[in-house]
Amino acid sequence: MIGTRASQLALWQSNHVKERLCALHAGLTIALERISTRGDEIQDRPLAAIGRNSLFVAEIEEALRSRRVRLAVHSAKDLPSTLPPEFTIVAYSERVDPRDALISRAGRLAELPHGARVGTSSPRRACQLKARRPDLICLDIRGNVDTRLAKLDRGDYDAIVLAAAGLTRLGWEGRVTEYLEPETMLPAVAQGILAIEAHADDAEVAALCAPLDHLPSRRCAEAERAFLAAMGAGCNAPLAGFATLAGDTLTLTALVGAPDGRLVRVQEYGAITDAVAIGERAAAALARDGGATLLAEALAQSSLASQSSTNG
Repeated sequence: MIGTRASQLALWQSNHVKERLCALHAGLTIALERISTRGDEIQDRPLAAIGRNSLFVAEIEEALRSRRVRLAVHSAKDLPSTLPPEFTIVAYSERVDPRDALISRAGRLAELPHGARVGTSSPRRACQLKARRPDLICLDIRGNVDTRLAKLDRGDYDAIVLAAAGLTRLGWEGRVTEYLEPETMLPAVAQGILAIEAHADDAEVAALCAPLDHLPSRRCAEAERAFLAAMGAGCNAPLAGFATLAGDTLTLTALVGAPDGRLVRVQEYGAITDAVAIGERAAAALARDGGATLLAEALAQSSLASQSSTNG
């Protein structure tokens, strides 16, 4: 049994893993259990204001913990940087397009009119948009991919930003106005990668999923997630990390931002076998270069927004 969120994209991802496992193992029978998460249920507040790092994961992990499901399929970018000790990632899928994509009613990023309204629920995206275009008005947007596209189409926003991977998986790449290269919009940690989570002691599931594990993508995810963990913040913080490989060398570009568009960016590299250490070095370099101050400012603003939302 696979535990999955009930969104169209989550179901595509879980069915994709199911189909690959069934193709690999003759006679294997797999069912999906749809699980509603707190992040899915709370639609009237920005994610950063809810104040929990496992918004799209906790209820699924509870199903794993009770053995209702044997494995869970996640967008790896939604996972907290540190898993509970009883769980492990038994496979990381091969990374697909890690970029963000602009879907717009008013042209490419440089062409958007002054003061254009851009929908994004990500502080990471918002701070990088502000760095490029301080005049833009970044507005929160919630809902699944199709819901967000519908909000754009009815005029609630002039443009929205979504992960290219999700649009491609759902067949909506034709809606993309502009792919935002990492130099413009550094991706979220592990964006474009699927993570298959299971009990650390479930040797049977680990063996079944082992052929799905893509080692280069695993090493990139490990470096990026180690960076996130070392920064001591969750996946909703204004942090970005993107690792690339050239032969046996892994290069990690990492960034921390503030809501007003101030950014600090660093780059660390080393042997692919040192992925975790590279991520930790990137966090230390950011802290030395002023990133810790920016992150503290952003988290303080997020905390105020959370308190205001709760009190309201």
